[in-house]
Amino acid sequence: MASVGFYHLTKTSLEQALPALLTRTMQVKEHGLVLCKDDQQVKLLTEALWRITHPVWLPHGCQTSKHQDISSEWQPIWLTVSEENLNQAAFLFIVKGQSSLSLSSFKRVFDLFDGNDEQAVQQARERWRLLKQEGHDLTYWKQTDKGWEQGGK
Repeated sequence: MASVGFYHLTKTSLEQALPALLTRTMQVKEHGLVLCKDDQQVKLLTEALWRITHPVWLPHGCQTSKHQDISSEWQPIWLTVSEENLNQAAFLFIVKGQSSLSLSSFKRVFDLFDGNDEQAVQQARERWRLLKQEGHDLTYWKQTDKGWEQGGK
């Protein structure tokens, strides 16, 4: 079973929160797969990652880039709409309510959802309920003024 963290975005946008989580992913020397809703979201998140300069630049690629070398040493972060784990990532980032059928193949799963969108919150609750029934290890994280705070299980 996978370790799934639900990240309730209440203080920043996805485009601001995701780079910080991916930076931590790189710091622990893991690869990240970002499962997006559509090509437009891939483009928005790719642009957000290109703008990151502090603390590090985040090397990444996506299915829509001209340079399609997805070998794991060149693309530690891969943005896609496909569930294929082409960069051999151990961490899966699910954004905009996307779901994946193969969570158990990842060390950690990050389910990021917009706390200012009631429909997104309700959908996250439903995903929580289903994953709990399947026996996954679930944690809840909420943004505060000081960063992420873990809530109840």
